[in-house]
Amino acid sequence: MFSKSRINEPGPKAEDKPKAPETPAKSGMEFTPPTPKGKASASVLSSDLTIVGNLRTTGDIQVEGTVEGDIRAHLLTVGESATIRGEIVADDIVVNGRVIGRVRGLKVRLTATARVEGDIIHKTIAIESGAHFEGSVQRQDDPLAQGRMSPPTAAAPAPAAKPAADNA
Repeated sequence: MFSKSRINEPGPKAEDKPKAPETPAKSGMEFTPPTPKGKASASVLSSDLTIVGNLRTTGDIQVEGTVEGDIRAHLLTVGESATIRGEIVADDIVVNGRVIGRVRGLKVRLTATARVEGDIIHKTIAIESGAHFEGSVQRQDDPLAQGRMSPPTAAAPAPAAKPAADNA
């Protein structure tokens, strides 16, 4: 009925095992990084995450949380629970959630759960039935050309005017 498992049986002793030939240790200078294996996975911003500031990547981003700032990416997916307040610029944009701001993309897709308040500048667009959209739609051959985010430049404050001294 019950049989004795191999787990409880004694195995070969350490002295009985053949020893592997020892290889000399390599110094840290000879390390070669592993070769990249295809495309990197998308960066995911979870639903409990709020980011205040701009995001920029050449890769893919999936936003499930809240971003208050501009986003620049290759592929941007706005999740159903996500809210983005700012301009988004990407080659491919899929909006499932809420965007308040301008949208610039080569391919823009608003799904049935999308809520967009802002202008859309695109090369191709698809708007599913049920999507809410307030703004204008403009087609351009290169919608990304004007959408390049530049680093913020700090404007020098104007010198304060000094009151004239009375020499009476």
